[in-house]
Amino acid sequence: MSPTHGTESSGVAVPDGGPVVYDLAPDCTLDDLEENGRYHATVNGIVDYGIFVDLSESVSGLVHSSNLVGTYDVGDDLIVELAEVRDNGDVSFAEVQVADYETRSVGHGQQVPVADAESHTGETVHIEGRVVQIKQTGGPTIFHVRGERAIAPCAAFEEAGVRAYPDVAVDDVVRVTGTVETHDDGIQVEADTLTLLEGQEAATVSDRLAAATESVAEPHDVEPLADWPAFEKLRDDLRDVARRLRETVLEGRPIRMRHHADGDGLCASVPLQYALERFIAEVHEDPEAPRHLLKRLPSKAPFYEMEDVTRDLNFALEDRKRHGQKLPLLMMLDNGSTEEDTPAYRNLAHYDVPILVVDHHHPDPEAVEPLVENHVNPYLHDEDYRITTGMMCVEIARMIDPEITDDLEHVPAVGGLADRSEGEAMPEYIDLAAEAGYDEERLREIGEALDYATFWLRYSAGREFVNDILNVNCDDRDRHERLVDLLAERAERDVDEQLSAAMAHVEEERLDNDARLYRIDVENHAKRFTYPAPGKTTGKIHDRKVEETGDPVITIGVGPDFTVLRSDGVRLDIPEMVSELTAELPGAGVSGGGHLVVGSIKFVKGRRDDVLDALVEKMGEAELDEDLQSSASLPDEV
Repeated sequence: MSPTHGTESSGVAVPDGGPVVYDLAPDCTLDDLEENGRYHATVNGIVDYGIFVDLSESVSGLVHSSNLVGTYDVGDDLIVELAEVRDNGDVSFAEVQVADYETRSVGHGQQVPVADAESHTGETVHIEGRVVQIKQTGGPTIFHVRGERAIAPCAAFEEAGVRAYPDVAVDDVVRVTGTVETHDDGIQVEADTLTLLEGQEAATVSDRLAAATESVAEPHDVEPLADWPAFEKLRDDLRDVARRLRETVLEGRPIRMRHHADGDGLCASVPLQYALERFIAEVHEDPEAPRHLLKRLPSKAPFYEMEDVTRDLNFALEDRKRHGQKLPLLMMLDNGSTEEDTPAYRNLAHYDVPILVVDHHHPDPEAVEPLVENHVNPYLHDEDYRITTGMMCVEIARMIDPEITDDLEHVPAVGGLADRSEGEAMPEYIDLAAEAGYDEERLREIGEALDYATFWLRYSAGREFVNDILNVNCDDRDRHERLVDLLAERAERDVDEQLSAAMAHVEEERLDNDARLYRIDVENHAKRFTYPAPGKTTGKIHDRKVEETGDPVITIGVGPDFTVLRSDGVRLDIPEMVSELTAELPGAGVSGGGHLVVGSIKFVKGRRDDVLDALVEKMGEAELDEDLQSSASLPDEV
């Protein structure tokens, strides 16, 4: 045995290099002792010629009276060193007296870092770390133990289906001794013993893990894809999010990623999913960990609905009970910055569910920030929607794993075009995509294909399908090209069919500020339950009217209890308008939001005319601004 097998723990403080006394774990054998090593021992018997002592459950021997310094009773402790191992297997020890020593615990076999366990396959080792998950199977209990840089599954056997070591809980610090074996294309420690560490021993391991977390969680220092001073204001916030996500993976905590189900939402979530899955695979010895610990979930509404949070919370609680997982971290992308999100956040506040938000919709920071851990939004730095969520999340993904940069160079341009960003860096993003083989027309087609696929996927993430469309983590560029051709063509066809029926029913009026207002009843004059949805239909009509007239234009799509809005050349403030309508029309159930010049409003059906009349009046009072263009796509569903 080598002193490196031990872990520094309790004992009297001594100068560096002072005497060390080893405390053997119960499963240690004679092979774990070393020549000249000093060990804690307990008296288990007294005879005329000496005392018998135990060093572990299987290491015992005699301290002859000639090698004794003191007088002892059964149960007393002393310090001994190995004197002799006879041919017949008998072991003898000699008492030693040591002042101001340091105690180090020793487990059976070689102590190895969890990250190095694979290189010791077939060997008996012991590892130390924190339990991050306990899963009961029909056979063994699987304890996932986190070391400094990795997490390994450890299988402890009791009776089939019976919980082993029931006193050990998630977040406990343990030492596991066993044999490293291969299991389902990964490794697993077949545990002989699992010891709960307490006191100074646990504190020492905890301090080691904390120091490792601080180092390993630090994001990579990457140069931004575009030179954009406005974007630089957000980089520290983005680094904080990247650091928190890496910490979350190291903690063994699952991540649920909620994103708006549109082009920019996908350009934000897919790169992050790619980076996080790679980092999870790097940390976890279980090859199934990326699939189990990260979920990407689209949200149709432009805010975190109670339906979604209830579903998320239910799945999280079930996973905690069935699979022994921690409750997840919630990552909100291209969504989550408004007061409408707060009822859902308050629902999560009763549980240990940290919330991170990266969004570019007009925020309500006073309402949101008390309920979330991190809130990144360009409006908080006096910027606006032109910095899209996709642009921000590509940089976060690269901070987590810079090796995926080549796969992501076209993504900010796709998200920017999908959300109609007019940011100063858009030409640079488009040029970067061109270098990767995507011209601007192709980027727009990818955005349309994403939008079309998302409509039909509805609440499904469509992981592999979406990866192929966006060409992120896609292994076949030709398949990507054919898929985009097909979906973009079908999207264009369906839009043309929808507008051929709807355009004849578009109503026009001039507002008091001389802007043109176009109104379409999407409930009665557009096909339902097919692509494009009401928001997309309204947006396409708006684009045609802007192109036809060249004037300031507002377009609203009206349903029985909702309206969606788009504006070019008119300085609307939709979140402010929603606040005013809520105050002015009690009982109308007004809610909604979005960007300043694109968004949606809900109301109760019986007050539809009152809400629309008040809304049109406010539009007529809005200031004209020819340089102001509508951002983003309208929500598919309100």
